[in-house]
Amino acid sequence: MNNNNEPTTLLRRGLIGSVIAAICCFTPFLVVIVAGVGLSAIVGWLDYALFPMLFASLSVVAYALWLEAGKPGRNPKIPLIVLAVVLSALLFWLEFRFALRISAAAALAVAGYALWLRKSGRSSVSQIKRNWHKERNRHDQDL
Repeated sequence: MNNNNEPTTLLRRGLIGSVIAAICCFTPFLVVIVAGVGLSAIVGWLDYALFPMLFASLSVVAYALWLEAGKPGRNPKIPLIVLAVVLSALLFWLEFRFALRISAAAALAVAGYALWLRKSGRSSVSQIKRNWHKERNRHDQDL
């Protein structure tokens, strides 16, 4: 995988996973498909896979946003993994009673993180771009 496209690829995959998980969690779309192929016995267990997938996908989105912002601050990979596991465990413990509220709060937290990164990361991103252009110009001059 090309390192220059890694944040964009991660962001795209995280958003696709989040949208698919949200559609399958909050609409009867997956229930109809699963029942249509004769596997309706697993419908009751779908939430145990879909909500962790949603939280993991949102974590991938947050990590990709951090990469795109020029990596300001500490690496958030471990806290994001812990947060996805904690939110999943919380939903299991609450027996999915507040699933919509917790999922919406997680999505809003990722959006807030994106705004914070955009405000705090502009200077570091522009610095990285300037350094990249300097190195590229030096390389072109050497040739």
